[in-house]
Amino acid sequence: MERRRIDDYEPGPVPSPRPLDRFGFVKQERSSSPDHIIKSRSAIEFEREERRVRKWRKMIGVGGSDWKHYVRRKPHVVKRRIRKGIPDCLRGLVWQLISGSRDLLLMNPGVYEQLVIYETSASELDIIRDISRTFPSHVFFQQRHGPGQRSLYNVLKAYSVYDRDVGYVQGMGFLAGLLLLYMSEEDAFWLMVALLKGAVHAPMEGLYQVGLPLVQQYLFQIDHLVREYLPKLGEHFTQEMINPSMYASQWFITVFSYSFPFHLALRIWDVFLFEGVKIVFKVGLALLKYCHDDMVKLPFEKLIHALRNFPEDAMDPDTLLPMAYSIKVSKRLEELKHEYEKKNGKLVEGEEFDRKLKQPQ
Repeated sequence: MERRRIDDYEPGPVPSPRPLDRFGFVKQERSSSPDHIIKSRSAIEFEREERRVRKWRKMIGVGGSDWKHYVRRKPHVVKRRIRKGIPDCLRGLVWQLISGSRDLLLMNPGVYEQLVIYETSASELDIIRDISRTFPSHVFFQQRHGPGQRSLYNVLKAYSVYDRDVGYVQGMGFLAGLLLLYMSEEDAFWLMVALLKGAVHAPMEGLYQVGLPLVQQYLFQIDHLVREYLPKLGEHFTQEMINPSMYASQWFITVFSYSFPFHLALRIWDVFLFEGVKIVFKVGLALLKYCHDDMVKLPFEKLIHALRNFPEDAMDPDTLLPMAYSIKVSKRLEELKHEYEKKNGKLVEGEEFDRKLKQPQ
């Protein structure tokens, strides 16, 4: 029997219209600010955003033509501007430029189409089953078998064929879904390739391979960082038998796109694509530091709830991200990575090379 693709299904009914936020998510039923305050604030933000967009357009050039040159000349300016947040209207293009995915796309014409149309994947039914769980409150993905769900299916199916060692794992849907809100299917696919295969930073495919090896390494690292940077909270976690897998796995698997406010997730992704995974550790530590005094008093069940439901004020990007940027973890992360590899019987490349040199010829 011929395998059915998601394209073979009739689209479901379009969900009834409900108020949406500026990113396309269904609005929560709450607003404490008077209308005139909201309007005046929006006008101020609009003017500020327009100035930022002009600066960014000048920096990246037409279609990104000036980007590499600007990064080489003024890396500190680029880093500072990215940390302040990429203008939303340019986010898709800038993400492709800073991730290296634009180069991958140009070097592989026609590959994505081949994977989507002519290849089959063992994960197709799993992908179809999970699609409705990806950003269910976003208008683009709400219609059953609608254009958003079809695009999500195509990207995930294509990746599962492109890298059969990874295939498809549920958390990948949130990465693909986030990217599809800012770029085409083909662009989103190549950005996933850039991330998982390591076009610019260390490969992240270990987040999704059997046994989730990279997740295990990251949990080892965050566990030690919490004990070193926040010893009182680390000790309380030990007493209450809380380990990082209970709260931090999703941080790494979806890079905060699963349960964090979308406006915060976007700001984290801006930095993540440019600076690498260390921002995930920094944001995690900043969150725990912000909530430290409350958390050290909580018993197990309330602590678990708090770790999965951070207060709204802790999720303000303008509060949380400066705290995260001030935390220095790069050197310690590298040391902990080596420690983890030794503990798990892995030799890092340098040690492997040294060992071979010392062997009798």
